[in-house]
Formats: sequence, C-alpha cells, structure tokens
Amino acid sequence: MSNPQQEASTVVVKILDREYQISCPPSEQDALLKSARYLDENMRKIKARGTIHGLEKVSVMAALNITHELLQKNRQINEARHSSAQQIKYLEDKIERALHSARQIEL
Repeated sequence: MSNPQQEASTVVVKILDREYQISCPPSEQDALLKSARYLDENMRKIKARGTIHGLEKVSVMAALNITHELLQKNRQINEARHSSAQQIKYLEDKIERALHSARQIEL
C-alpha cells in the first residue's frame, strides 16, 4: 500500500518564463517552489548582465554559481563544527580539571 502523503503530484514551476512540470511529493512542494524561485532569480541576474547568451549557458552558469554557494556554506558549516568541537573539548577539559581539583580539596 502506498502512503497518500508521499504520492507524487505534478507541480508547475516557471523559470525564465518557461513552465516546467515537476513530479513531487506534497511534503516537498514548498521546497521545490522555493528552489525554482531561487534558480529563476539567479538565471535572471546572469541574463541581465548581458554577457552570457543562450538558455543552456545561462543554466550552466547558474548551476555553477549555486554549487559554489553550496560548497562555501558547507565549508563554513564544517569550520563552525570544528570550532564548536574544539570549544566543547576545552570546556570538558576545564570541567574535568575543576572536578579533579575539588576531589583533591575533599581529601
């Protein structure tokens, strides 16, 4: 039996004044529409510069720009995780030293 919540339906998105029908589960439709708007905005910015012509070239440049943004954000997240892990380790060590000192005082 299939889950009615997960059955895909067709969503129409508009990118550079062209309509595309995309099959998508209802739970993902808002994310799909947001993604399509983001892509459309990126492609319009590239097209407005006037240096790149043709839908295929505009699409590739938009894909490269979005991928670059994604990789930068992933790097920033990984750096933040590393920094957080270092801070947590420092605090754990500090707590451990404080507990050790407190035990020494009790003796």
